[in-house]
Amino acid sequence: MLKSHYVPTTERAAVVRAAVPGFGAVGAITLNASVGGMNPVAVEIAAGGGAQVVWLPTVDSANQRACTAGDPEGATPPMWARLQAELREAGMAADPVDVVGPGGAVLERTRQVLRVIAGHDLTLATGHLSADEIDAVVDAAAEEGVRRIVITHPEFTSQRVAIDRQRALAAKGALLERCFTTPHSGKVTWETWYEHIDAEGFTEEDVRTMAVGNSRRLAGAE
Repeated sequence: MLKSHYVPTTERAAVVRAAVPGFGAVGAITLNASVGGMNPVAVEIAAGGGAQVVWLPTVDSANQRACTAGDPEGATPPMWARLQAELREAGMAADPVDVVGPGGAVLERTRQVLRVIAGHDLTLATGHLSADEIDAVVDAAAEEGVRRIVITHPEFTSQRVAIDRQRALAAKGALLERCFTTPHSGKVTWETWYEHIDAEGFTEEDVRTMAVGNSRRLAGAE
């Protein structure tokens, strides 16, 4: 699965598949300002081109923009941080991309996106939303018929989703993404990461389900 915070990757995935026959590269789209934010048309076009995953806003999410939490000392800044800073310095910072309204209800624009995702049986990833936003979006996605939902790296600095909320989201059928770079870059300790995984409980057989079976299902391979 090829992810970019800024551009759809369906054509890039097609080039990879052509260059390496038998390699199942799959494209995606992330709904930041560079594709029009919560833009159902962009999702529809990406789906038509073979995209399988739709990330809700990441670098341009209201939660990420409002985040004042600092990374632990010694953490490596994310690769997109410099570009975001350069855009701000050049006066090109876009408005935050909202997914919920002031009262916390999911916006109709967001529901339009969710309906497109459901219509093409794509995978929804929650991006850099806050815990409250994630709760609202997961419920709305289920109502709109989305079958595959991933909670994007819940331990990330701007999110810090509590373990009890993670359990509740898992109980609703969402999968919790454990992104290697989050502890590897120092944004959370390995110990906390392991504790959160262990708190959901799993067997040795479940490891293959998590690493292989779930990944293939999310990519639309089976």
